[in-house]
Order: sequence, then structure tokens, then C-alpha cells
Amino acid sequence: MKKKTLYCFILMLAIPSGFARAYDAGDIIIRAGAITVEPNEDSSGVKSMLGNLGGEATVDSDTQLGLNVAYMVTDHIGIELLAATFKHDVGVHGLPQDLAGLNGDLGSIKHLPPTLSLIYYPLDKRSAFQPYAGIGINYTAFYDTHTSSSAEAKGYSNLDLDDSWGMALQVGVDYMISDRWMINGQLRYIDIDTNAHADLAGVGDLKLNVDIDPWVYMVGLGYKF
Repeated sequence: MKKKTLYCFILMLAIPSGFARAYDAGDIIIRAGAITVEPNEDSSGVKSMLGNLGGEATVDSDTQLGLNVAYMVTDHIGIELLAATFKHDVGVHGLPQDLAGLNGDLGSIKHLPPTLSLIYYPLDKRSAFQPYAGIGINYTAFYDTHTSSSAEAKGYSNLDLDDSWGMALQVGVDYMISDRWMINGQLRYIDIDTNAHADLAGVGDLKLNVDIDPWVYMVGLGYKF
């Protein structure tokens, strides 16, 4: 019985709606909601003038208000821009025993990851249920970096990360609750590769290559103009 109810619900979503019409060429769609960046980081060891010290970088997740704007080039193809600002705590862990005192929090960073994507909507525009997929390019600008007081006490200073270019993939779905309003959910994978730098007293410049490569989740509302 439960399976039959689920099948009926999915079929109902896919049936063209009598009041909700999806997208026409020239429409502008604005979506806003809670967006979470979940880093899937992988890094090199800490490199210095003394050689590879080992260890690896860590980057925590963050949730903020996200906004994206799309312009429909045709009834099924759109161009979309994602905008949001995130703040992360970064650190270094896994340094060998003779350097273990240097493990821990390094500081915090902010980054702005504007992402421009080409989006495809496969279903008939009369359907209230509108899944989509997209591919695009991301530019991530890191700024407002701060070395933590605990890291400064260990001799760290001048935390910094290089900006990054990379590919972005996404899938999502809109459900039209009226001719203008929609509920939206989306998932992205963004290729963010950067070099992290910091100075360490008595050692000099430290460098790590960090593949952040986050999964990005967003749930919110949209409005069509």
C-alpha cells in the first residue's frame, strides 16, 4: 500500500499542472535558501625549506544564505550564477611526533565562490515537477584570512590561500507551487584546488596544496519573473 501511494505521488508530480507553468525563454528565476559547503579536502604534506614535514590540512563546513539567479535562453536551457560567502576554520593535523605541538587550528578564512553554469531542464514546461542538471565554471576568491591566537602562540603567522578556478557540476529540482513560486533543492560538486601558505618562526614559509572539492547543498524557495 505504501509503495502504491509513493508511485501515485511521483506520478502526480510529473503530470502537467493546471495552474503551474514552468519556464519560457526570457524568464528570470531567483532562488534563495540555506546553502551548506561540505569540504571533501585532501592535501599534500606541509612543505618547507626543511623538506616535507608531513601532516595535512583540514577545512570545516559552513552554512550560509545562498542566492542564485538564472536566465532562460530557451524553454529548456538556462544560464545560472551562484553567489554566496562562506567562512571556514582551517588547521593542520597529522604532523609527526617531533612536530606534534604544531598540530591544531591555524585560523579562519572567507571565500566567495561565484559559479556560472549552463542548466538543462528536460521535462515539458507544463509539468510542476522540474528536475535539472548543469555544468559550469567556478572561481573561488579567498579573503579576510586570520591566523588564530593559538596558532600565533606556536609561531604561525600570515595565513593565506591562493584563488582557484575549477569545474562545477550540479543537479537540482524545482516544484512549482504557483505560476511564480517554487520550492527548490540542489546539489553541487565544485572543484576547488588551492595552495595554502603560512609563516612559521624559525622555519620560514610553509606551503600545502589543498584540494577542497566541496559538496554544496541548498534548499530554499524560488521566484520566476
